[in-house]
Amino acid sequence: MSDTPVRDTTASDTTASDPVDGTTYTPPPPLPGVGQVLPAPDLARRLAELRAAGRRVAFANGHFDLLHVGHLRYLNAARAEADALVVAINDDASVARLKGPGRPLVPAAERAELLAALAPVDFVTVFSGASPAPLLAELQPDVHCKGTDYGTPERVPEYATVRAYGGETRLVGDPKDHNTSDLIGAARALPAAEDGGAAGKEASS
Repeated sequence: MSDTPVRDTTASDTTASDPVDGTTYTPPPPLPGVGQVLPAPDLARRLAELRAAGRRVAFANGHFDLLHVGHLRYLNAARAEADALVVAINDDASVARLKGPGRPLVPAAERAELLAALAPVDFVTVFSGASPAPLLAELQPDVHCKGTDYGTPERVPEYATVRAYGGETRLVGDPKDHNTSDLIGAARALPAAEDGGAAGKEASS
């Protein structure tokens, strides 16, 4: 793998369509050392350039609703598999379908921006639907990285898609001892602030 940085710190003038409600937004220009948020067609072109230069590309995916240390360990391990890491996140509609009412807590555009700021992440894209299989077939990363909770690569739902184009599936990261649902449950279990305490804080602010 090459030691040359993959991240491109030039601003993008691409206006992306939000897959959730059809509105458009322009991803913020990347800061030095920060990854890029790109729609799939632009990302495919960028990855083609990397592959032409002999770079290896890894792909990770998930909801990433409320980032926690398990996410970071997963992404660090995925980035170690290649020269560049793509993170694909479920759009808001698919998270709501898979996780239920009230999710996601953080909208897709903000989740993407947060992930792009993490050191191991080079590119972020948003996809619709429950499975990233169509996106994997389009981008064809060298390695699809999933969590260790799957047990074996063959149990990953997208294994056949990745194998069909000649890619690899790797299980990376630490044991899945952290999850967003537990964080939400812990937050909801916190005692409500008493009115007197809240009033006192407002008076002193």
